[in-house]
Amino acid sequence: MSLAAERRAALPWEVWALLAGSFLVAAGYGIVAPALPVFAQTFGVGVTAAAAVVSALPVLRLLFAPVSGRLVARVGERPMYLAGLLVVAVSTGACALATSYVQLLVFRGLGGIGSTMFSVSAFSLIFRLAPEGRRGQLSGLFTGAFLLGGICGPALGGGLVAVDVRAPFVVYALALVLATAVVGTLLARSSAVGRRRDDPDVPPLTLVGALRSPVYRAALASGLATGWAVQGVRVALVPLFVAVALGREPLWAGIALTVFAVGDGVMLLATSGLSDRRGRRPVVVTGLAMVAVGTACLGLFPSLGVLLVASLVAGAGAGLLQPAQGAAVADLVGSGRSGGPALSGFQMASDVGAIVGPIAAGALAEGLGFGAAFGVSGGVAALALLVWLLLGSRAEGPGTRRT
Repeated sequence: MSLAAERRAALPWEVWALLAGSFLVAAGYGIVAPALPVFAQTFGVGVTAAAAVVSALPVLRLLFAPVSGRLVARVGERPMYLAGLLVVAVSTGACALATSYVQLLVFRGLGGIGSTMFSVSAFSLIFRLAPEGRRGQLSGLFTGAFLLGGICGPALGGGLVAVDVRAPFVVYALALVLATAVVGTLLARSSAVGRRRDDPDVPPLTLVGALRSPVYRAALASGLATGWAVQGVRVALVPLFVAVALGREPLWAGIALTVFAVGDGVMLLATSGLSDRRGRRPVVVTGLAMVAVGTACLGLFPSLGVLLVASLVAGAGAGLLQPAQGAAVADLVGSGRSGGPALSGFQMASDVGAIVGPIAAGALAEGLGFGAAFGVSGGVAALALLVWLLLGSRAEGPGTRRT
């Protein structure tokens, strides 16, 4: 089948099942987000300890990512996908039963193990099912499912907290068990998912093998920048920036984060599959430029108007950037071999940025001011942009081939 025909064909139904699972997981993270720090403080701990509970999951996810990548390559995507959902379900349900701060911290952290099992296997499985000419589109849908779930979850979680602080954990755990049963049953009936289809003549893509590719190294750079500026600093510093530097009510921080999410979501919808048609590099470079400018402007021009415009620009840049860089990694893996270790390495780069970014930017904001914090964060995205520019035509991707 030609690439043009592949682009017109309907997506496999298995893809929609995986996207639904991704939406549910992201919504669940949002459901428990309002409850976590509140629940932690019921055990008599301070703000720092309560915040540590929030960080427990990404830290364990980062530490377990190399193991999960090897397991995906050895066991297969579907068993790891379902096992990851169940681990998150059990750990979340255990959080609802926690009777001490230490128990809550440990149970929440264990969810990070299931999180990386799920995300690496889902990412690998979706791209194994994706037609070659539509990997960028599939990457956008995968990112969009998480974004939509992340937007919907907190509203429901806030309402559940008002009923009982443990309720969000119970609801999310039960929903995950149900999702595991339904999605697992559907995928078990799929001949495309039920058995591995690796080409015996093509060895699995290991992390060492992937690191030999300039495209993969560039994807790690942009993944780190995404975690740093988009997932980390934006969430950690914007509320403080609004309160301290702008002297505004916390409501405006929520509005700014919402504007970012709107820009992200609209761009994802408007440019779905753009990197399949135009190539990975120009789309990633444009997205990184928007993220860099939108982030740095917060510190250079501290005002409410600039905050909202810059948030919209950075959000739109993230909507361009994330699907294209994910598709670039998928191009390296291909559809006939396992790439779990390479995919887990890509995820780790983003997690490192999300963990280190807020700490570094927070120290800069405290010592030199918010201008330095946002300026350096924008500079991280600019450095990643430079790495992609130096690739030349090596990152155009299969989507640019003529049919």
